[in-house]
Amino acid sequence: MAEIKAYTPEKLVIGILISDLTLLPFLRRDIQKTWGPVDLETEPEVFIFSDYYNREMGTPIYRLFCSLEKLVDPEDLASIKIHSNALEEIYVSEGGRKINLDPGILCQSKFILATTKNNAHRIPMSKGIYGELTLQYRQGQFRDLEWTYPDYREAGSKQFLMDVRKIYVGQLKDTGA
Repeated sequence: MAEIKAYTPEKLVIGILISDLTLLPFLRRDIQKTWGPVDLETEPEVFIFSDYYNREMGTPIYRLFCSLEKLVDPEDLASIKIHSNALEEIYVSEGGRKINLDPGILCQSKFILATTKNNAHRIPMSKGIYGELTLQYRQGQFRDLEWTYPDYREAGSKQFLMDVRKIYVGQLKDTGA
């Protein structure tokens, strides 16, 4: 019989959509208060991949990513998504969100996003939260799957995740994990 082992800690990455950039310093503060220091962050870029959020959030909408210094237990991803949803509520005004947070976890072989939406390619985790294998790391790069969101297919997003992966691999070596 195979031995059951504890999960290896993974890297928390948060995809951020924001329609009011003046809120960004406050959001950074709240993210760091909740999950600890940010160790890598992208610059905001106009989100052009979907108009899904326009009605609620207004336009323009900006996309950025951040990774958190502290590694997390992958089994905590559902709880992290629940916390991120609560954090979004702080930034609701005029009937709609001004931010959308998409937490995910990165390890050496994959990147998984948390979501509240079920689909054939999503696995139930806990408390109404599903995990989606969004990108696979193979042959030295992150590779799309047929359901990978367009903004995660972009070279800049994948480069950010490669940079995060490099930090993560270093952290694993430093901790002996």
